[in-house]
Amino acid sequence: MTAAVVCSADSERDQRRAAAALAAGGLRAGDRVVVSAVGSPGLLAVVLGALRTGIVPVVLDPGLPPAERAALVADADPALDVAADPGRLLAGTEQHDLADVPLARPMHYTSGTTGRRKGVWSGVLPEDRARALAAEEIELWGFEPRDRHLVLSPLHHSAPLRFAVHTLLAGGEVLLPGPFDAARAGAAISALRPTTTFCVPTHLQRLLARGGIDWSSFRRLVHAGAPCPVPLKRAVLEAAPEGSVWEFYGSTEAQFTVCSPGDWLAAPGTVGRARPGRRLETDERGQLWCAVPPWARFEYWRAPEKTAAAWRGDRVTVGDLGRVDDDGLVWLDGRREDLIISGGVNVYPAEVEAALDAHPDVVESAVFGLPDEEWGQRVVAAYVGAADPADLGAWARARLGAAKRPKALHRLDDLPRTSTGKVRRLDLPGVLGLDGSRSDPHG
Repeated sequence: MTAAVVCSADSERDQRRAAAALAAGGLRAGDRVVVSAVGSPGLLAVVLGALRTGIVPVVLDPGLPPAERAALVADADPALDVAADPGRLLAGTEQHDLADVPLARPMHYTSGTTGRRKGVWSGVLPEDRARALAAEEIELWGFEPRDRHLVLSPLHHSAPLRFAVHTLLAGGEVLLPGPFDAARAGAAISALRPTTTFCVPTHLQRLLARGGIDWSSFRRLVHAGAPCPVPLKRAVLEAAPEGSVWEFYGSTEAQFTVCSPGDWLAAPGTVGRARPGRRLETDERGQLWCAVPPWARFEYWRAPEKTAAAWRGDRVTVGDLGRVDDDGLVWLDGRREDLIISGGVNVYPAEVEAALDAHPDVVESAVFGLPDEEWGQRVVAAYVGAADPADLGAWARARLGAAKRPKALHRLDDLPRTSTGKVRRLDLPGVLGLDGSRSDPHG
């Protein structure tokens, strides 16, 4: 089985080289360095070398269309953009001192309801908060030097990067088998004997469907990113070692709950309890708010109005709806109408609509999600205009990342609206006959 194996000692040497190269380039604490590379030892070294000197890596999807990438880079205003070649920072022999723990969090961009993506920015942390942030993650998952962490999800996402980074900080190894493929991932699990992994339900569904995998090495198999169907969760619990299958609920911005196997078996469908040091409650609209410790605070990069809307004192929301029962278990009653989760990736209709509406033959569009056995949800679009669906599909492929591209495009004479003129996205499956209620999309 071929996979890059990143051990803590070798990575630390490369982190010191990356930090030296950044310092030689004039970067200082609080500056930003953009990297948009596939998962590799070099990517991890540059991210950690930056973080352990207070420089903030802005980690972008390497598959972004050029125009979208250029817009995000301009917004991030970096001191350096190493693009897809983090290795260029590792070529020298000079090494730089590193802090024991990251002094910042990576900046990731999360989709916004206005169609403009938002950078999640935590700045440079005081030393006591930096230590508390690292300790919280390492203690929660019990990372230790004997761990072998298998990376199944792209490292430009916040959770996979967080798990890999803290495994290395704890002295463990990280296994990088390459882009997810069920056959390759299954072989890695059986041959390389990983002790931990992070994945999304789509990965679990594909691995279980493949069969023949020896799961016995796992002590923590952690999933999140999308709702996990109860039958799938039960199948994973049966396949993996007792006590190993954990779940959490969180976002790019903040982490909210952790769900042990025992809590889930006692209350199937829950996403667990508030993480240590946090408190979850709902407001009058059923929106979940979480009180977080000081080291978990963030703001939206250069978007003070969005930051203000997300915070009430020490409580933060990302807009999800749910409830907290009398036993302290958290339940998600539904994601926001404006959010689709496909394969663990957040897709906001407004962002996709903005790309479709820019087509000269589209008057307006509306994007929604439909249930999908493999991806959780798939992205579907309805539009008004003369654009040919095939032409519009090509237009979308040139401007949107893979997860955001509509899997089907339906032309309508009009979009359904409320009495005040707002498009009723949730009515579109029925209008188009995609929920079994009718067969004539124009009727």
